[in-house]
Amino acid sequence: MKYYLIAGERSGDLHGGNLIRAILRNDPDAQFRGFGGEQMQTAGMELVVHYDQLAFMGVVKVLLNFRKISGYFRQCADDLLRWKPDVVILIDYGGFNMRIARKIKPLGTRVFYYISPKVWAWNTGRAHKLKATVDRMFCILPFEKDFFSKFDWDVDYVGNPVLDAVKAFKSNVAFRDSNRLPGDRPVVALLPGSRRGEVERIAPLMADTAGRFPTIHFAVAAVNTLPRSLYRPLENLPNVQLVFEQTYDLLQNSTAAVVTSGTATLETALHRVPQVCVYITAPIEYAIGKRLLKVPYISLVNLILNKPAIAELLQHEATLDRLSEELKPLLEDGPRRKQMLSDYAELYQALDTGSASDNAGRLMVHYLKA
Repeated sequence: MKYYLIAGERSGDLHGGNLIRAILRNDPDAQFRGFGGEQMQTAGMELVVHYDQLAFMGVVKVLLNFRKISGYFRQCADDLLRWKPDVVILIDYGGFNMRIARKIKPLGTRVFYYISPKVWAWNTGRAHKLKATVDRMFCILPFEKDFFSKFDWDVDYVGNPVLDAVKAFKSNVAFRDSNRLPGDRPVVALLPGSRRGEVERIAPLMADTAGRFPTIHFAVAAVNTLPRSLYRPLENLPNVQLVFEQTYDLLQNSTAAVVTSGTATLETALHRVPQVCVYITAPIEYAIGKRLLKVPYISLVNLILNKPAIAELLQHEATLDRLSEELKPLLEDGPRRKQMLSDYAELYQALDTGSASDNAGRLMVHYLKA
C-alpha cells in the first residue's frame, strides 16, 4: 500500500521515522512519500519537502509567513492528488495538517492522524472538525481518549513515543569525562528549547540563575541548528558549559533541571530528573494564549498527572527570585525532591503501554486491510 506522511517539526520527523519502520514490519511492500525530514527519509520515505521549510512557531510567525505556508499547502495537496496514496498519515502539526485533512477527505482518501493536535488545550470545538475529516485518530496522551469520547469519537491510545525513545536510549558511559563535567558537585541541566525565539527569551534568565548558584555546575542542552551566538549570555559564565546534541546523556548526569515547556518536560521527568518548568513567549502571543488556553497546566507532566507535580513559571512569574526559590529544594534530598520523584513513577506507569510506534503501525495496517 501507499502511505503519504506529513510532519512539520523535528519531533514529528523522529516519530514519523519510527512509525514508518513499524508499518514496514506489518506491510513489507509499503511505499512512503511525504513531508518530513532526515529521520523519515532514512526510514524509507521519499522526501518532498523538508520540515525546516514549515517550522514557524507562534501566531505572529505564522501570520508573517502565511503566503509561504500557503504555497507549501498547495504543493502538498497537488502532490497527493498525483501520487494517489491509500492513506494520508498526519503527524502532529495541527494548523497545516487539519487544513490538509479538510482538503483531501472529500476526495475519498483515508486519513489517519498520529499525535493529535492539542484541541483540548486551545479550542475544544475543533474536535468536531477533526472527527469529520479524520478516519482514525491515534493518540499519545492517556487523557485524550476520554476527551474525544465526549464528542462520541472512539480513538486509539497507543502509548507515548517519548517513553519509547527514553527506553531505547543507550547512555554514553564516557559522557561525564568527555564533557569534563565535575564529579564533586551537582550538575543542573538547562534546556532552553530548540527554537530561536525560545532560546533568546530564556537564556538571560538561565544565566542569572547560574550566577545565583556559583557552587553549582550548569550545563546547557544546546542544538547545532541554532547560531551559537544565542547561547552567549550563558557561555561566558565560569560555572556554565554548552553540551551540543547530547540532551539525554546530560539528563542522565544531572541532579536537577530548568526546562522550557514542551516535550522536554516529559523527557526530563522520564529520566527522573527533578525540574522547574519555565516558559516565556512574546507578549502578544502570551496575551492571545492566556485568553484561549482551556487547561490548568502547560507542562505535559502536570497535564498527564492532572496535578501540579512540577512548578510552572510563566511569563511575568519567570523571575530570578521565583526560579531560584523553586530550584533550591530540588538540589537537596528533602520532601520536595522525593515527592517529585514519586510523581514521576506514577507518570511512567500511566504511559507504559508498550511501543507507541509499534502499536500505531500495527493498528494502521489492520484498519487499512479490514
